[in-house]
Amino acid sequence: MPARHFSETPLTVPQAIARVLVECGIDMTFGVPGGNSMQVYDGLYDYRSEIRSVLVRHESLAGVMAEVYGRLTGKPGVVIGQGLFLLSNALLGVLEARLGSSPVLLLTDLTDGAPFSQHAPYQSGTGEYGTWDARASFAGAVKAVFESHDAVQAVQQTQMAVKHAVAGQAGPVALLYHSSALKGTIGPGQAPHVYATGGYLTAAARQSADHTEIERVAALLAAARQPVIIAGNGVRISRATDELRRLSEALGAPVVTTATGKGVFAENHSLALGVFGTFGLPAANAFIAAADVVLAVGTKLAPSDTAFENTALIDPRRQTLIQIDIEPRNAAWTYPCDRVLIGDAAAVLAQLSQAALSPGRLDAAAVLQARSAAVRAVRAEHGYFDEPDYAAAQSPLLPQRIVTELIKASAPDAMVTCDAGENRLFMTRFFQTRSAGGFLSPAATGGMGYAIPAALACKLLHPQRQAIAVCGDGGFGMSMNGLLTAKEENIPIVVVVMNNNALGWVKHFQRGREIASEFPCMSAAPIAQAMGCAGFRAETAAQLAAALKEALACGRPAVVDVAAALDISYRDILSPLAAV
Repeated sequence: MPARHFSETPLTVPQAIARVLVECGIDMTFGVPGGNSMQVYDGLYDYRSEIRSVLVRHESLAGVMAEVYGRLTGKPGVVIGQGLFLLSNALLGVLEARLGSSPVLLLTDLTDGAPFSQHAPYQSGTGEYGTWDARASFAGAVKAVFESHDAVQAVQQTQMAVKHAVAGQAGPVALLYHSSALKGTIGPGQAPHVYATGGYLTAAARQSADHTEIERVAALLAAARQPVIIAGNGVRISRATDELRRLSEALGAPVVTTATGKGVFAENHSLALGVFGTFGLPAANAFIAAADVVLAVGTKLAPSDTAFENTALIDPRRQTLIQIDIEPRNAAWTYPCDRVLIGDAAAVLAQLSQAALSPGRLDAAAVLQARSAAVRAVRAEHGYFDEPDYAAAQSPLLPQRIVTELIKASAPDAMVTCDAGENRLFMTRFFQTRSAGGFLSPAATGGMGYAIPAALACKLLHPQRQAIAVCGDGGFGMSMNGLLTAKEENIPIVVVVMNNNALGWVKHFQRGREIASEFPCMSAAPIAQAMGCAGFRAETAAQLAAALKEALACGRPAVVDVAAALDISYRDILSPLAAV
């Protein structure tokens, strides 16, 4: 089909920027208007039926919400705001997107104050005499920076920024608009010509791996004595959960996940072994340690995943390692690999499934039965989501009991988001996911204040599913202003606060030499109520069960504040493989 002009009628530059987003299928933005970004919002005004502009109370919320939007949809999540404050406040989500490979666009300004930007201007980011350099500052945190100084450049660079954000290993891209770029109009008679956005994005097709390498890897997996699949966050980025399940079932190979990959494979599946590594389940670690062929998908196999590269867990000298990644630099990074498949996780997993199921490749009856038996045996020996403390009745409540009541109260397809600190470790270890794609935690930064804005984005994207944020009292204090956004934007999330009056991980690390790690007694419930949300306090298992039931049914934002015990620490769930 021949290319067509971007617009047959004149559009203002802000209108044209908004139209680029529409042409890319982006239906939400997140941010706080300010500076010249107010002109971008003025362009969005004319596209209100296509794009929902979500106003937040702090840029940190916008950054995380955009990162989650990008991670779950594969389309860039869009953050809009004033340059200085996106840089200073939104970096939690931006760095998460950079290190965790989520596509994000930052639409921001230089706040240049032209034509006075060379004379001590207000907030200027042009890098001129006496000012700060926005381009250099953003460049240290994002995949690419585009700086626009005229109308055509602003629109074309917005198109190219979308392309760059999703190409290969996805990531955040910053668009810095000079005030001169936001003036003027875009029409069919301009040069350089501006064309419709779709024609620039056709190269974003899913990349398949080399066919010969696929056949070799399929043969290795079929012949393996005890193969295992390690799935990381890249499976989620690729939206490849179905392809992962099909390959696992075709091979009879169990799936373990990294901590950040938790949720890409339902942990109640007969071939699931849960999270492995530093804080992993003993069954998962035992199975990997005994495996002869390890297939790693969408994970960099970071030291925090591999019990600090303990060779008793993964050892390329005694195991055959195969890695799938969209970015060649990530494959064979932590460990040398026998085989590397470069491509999109969904495409490559589909290729492997087809090869594994080809006639004569696998003696299904005998091999699949033996491999399934091995999974059942390791679960029976090491346990699998069956610890006695799941039923503990003490008060304050142990994390295991809090998790038990959360599982009972929530729907199997609930979207559960986690924060940082010990509460995230406990959720990663004790919460058994019951559907693929329903669990989300920071994939790279592990930053506090993530769970609430992540749940907001999940609920916006999946309004028919429950969205539950789990955080500690420390993380709640950092992001409770998200409840204002939840109330004002009518986003009925439920926030569960594991309240132990401390930064639990820090306090337990300090071992009796506590400093700057304890809080005064605080209840989150009345704070929520003061913001116009529902608020509940629970100190017993029965109270928690009742509070969760009411919070999930009330149809408005709600907080369940739980008195949580400090009796268990990160050391109690640290794998012996990582203890050294």
